[in-house]
Amino acid sequence: MTAPRLHFDVITLFPELVEAGTEFGVIGRARQGGLLEVHTHQLRDYTGGSPHPIDDAPYGGGPGMVMRPEPVYASVEDVAQSCTPSRRLLMTPQGKRFNQEAAARLAGESSILIFCGRYEGVDERVRSLFDEELSIGDYVLSGGELGALVVIDSVGRLVPGVLGSEDSPSQESFSGGLLEYPHYTRPAEFRGMTVPSVLTSGNHAEIDRWRHEQATARTRARRPDLLAGATSETDEDDEG
Repeated sequence: MTAPRLHFDVITLFPELVEAGTEFGVIGRARQGGLLEVHTHQLRDYTGGSPHPIDDAPYGGGPGMVMRPEPVYASVEDVAQSCTPSRRLLMTPQGKRFNQEAAARLAGESSILIFCGRYEGVDERVRSLFDEELSIGDYVLSGGELGALVVIDSVGRLVPGVLGSEDSPSQESFSGGLLEYPHYTRPAEFRGMTVPSVLTSGNHAEIDRWRHEQATARTRARRPDLLAGATSETDEDDEG
């Protein structure tokens, strides 16, 4: 078995949740095939016997609890010493919005450490431990585990060899700034709905043109905010 191409270490209060979420599908097969490694670390193992091991009330008052700095520092420093991560990520609603561009960038790393926040958040003094803070959207979850799973899945599938076809990532939604074009498979007619004739024509140039037109139209209708970026990239390519 070859050495894994990407190694994830996830520090969490619920390692079973992360383990279960990476056992199936594309990521599960990649783990079984040795292309990816995912290791989880229980944050409670780093409490040092404190009477308030994980969280405590915030200074200044307010609702909820805040993750104490001691176990966060202890866990990150210990895990980083053993795995030497090339990138340390904090999952938090305050982080930068995670997108396909970020996934592609992170897929080039060799080892990624992910810390899953919980409660009202982390003590502000732990932020310097991380290279970047990420959020998967403008909403609040109960913790960072689901966000970590999104990052692992999105990044992991971009690692060479994980998907069956090396061309698959470049043709998916958000790659190149457009949503993906419509897909059809057998049968050619289903309940009166037929496959567009261009897809059965065998003319690959026409098929490529149709797919680009469809992707552009779908993006304009559903995510017009993406078109500005796609147009800019196309203009830059034309100038070259």
